[in-house]
Amino acid sequence: MDSDATRGRVLLEESRESVVVLDDDDRVLSASRRARQSIDGLREGERIPEGLLSGDAGIIPLVVPYDVGGRRERLVYLSRGGDLTAYEELRTGFTAAVSHELRTPLARLLSLLEMATLPGENVTELVEQARGEVGQIRELIDEVLFLSELESGSRVVSLGAVAVRPELEAVADELGERASRAGVALVVEGDATIELEIRPRMLRVVAQNLAENAIRYAGPGATFTLAIERDGADVILRGTDDGVGVGEAELGRLFERFYRADRARASRGTGLGLAIVKHIVTQAGGTVEAHGGLGAGLEIRCAFAGRERISG
Repeated sequence: MDSDATRGRVLLEESRESVVVLDDDDRVLSASRRARQSIDGLREGERIPEGLLSGDAGIIPLVVPYDVGGRRERLVYLSRGGDLTAYEELRTGFTAAVSHELRTPLARLLSLLEMATLPGENVTELVEQARGEVGQIRELIDEVLFLSELESGSRVVSLGAVAVRPELEAVADELGERASRAGVALVVEGDATIELEIRPRMLRVVAQNLAENAIRYAGPGATFTLAIERDGADVILRGTDDGVGVGEAELGRLFERFYRADRARASRGTGLGLAIVKHIVTQAGGTVEAHGGLGAGLEIRCAFAGRERISG
């Protein structure tokens, strides 16, 4: 029975939906992480915020009553009106974007293979270029699948506390040679004692994508800094470069899937790196912002609130 109870708590906590368990007096017995993060005023042990059960708050409740140990409880699923329509629109747009992004490397690959059949061509060089195109396609597919797993809940983001700086340093070491070839210096700063409630793998993905974004786009001679620091009760993870920067009008779109600023349109990147960063940070209870401007570098600021909001 204890194992069943534990399993039930984990299933509720990690649900991708906003789910709440209520007693007969409308008091919150437990709630999923998503519900706690997305619904203001929702606290265990207190009455559910006014309007949530009636639908007056713009949230549609689906109530499932049941009995446990002679007590009457209710499992309540909370969704916003239009969520399904918005999801379908997003799914359709995402599919179209993936198809579009695959066409370019596939077209280049086909062209290279056709050139390799012509007399007098350097077949070895063309095959190496073709390998690069295959690598680009594989990277895109891997990142699309990773993002899909994040959204489906197959990959858990928050699971125990991890010291942040050692993970940042591991990423900087791993990318050091690549950054050197691009003329970008990598620096890690911050308090080695700071921890976050996030899986080490997910933290490394965030740091790696931030660093790779700078390596691709900051430009030769730039310095990219990964820093972890406290700001009051919050923990801030910053990725900052002093490179060519991004136009202020484009800052708000950097986290869109497949979006590339004008200076990055010729890049071989997938256009998914910062979208993945935003998704992981959001699922860990944080927020992400971009700051900078043309000639002023770029800062990606990931803010995580107190541990009670992001604990796993």
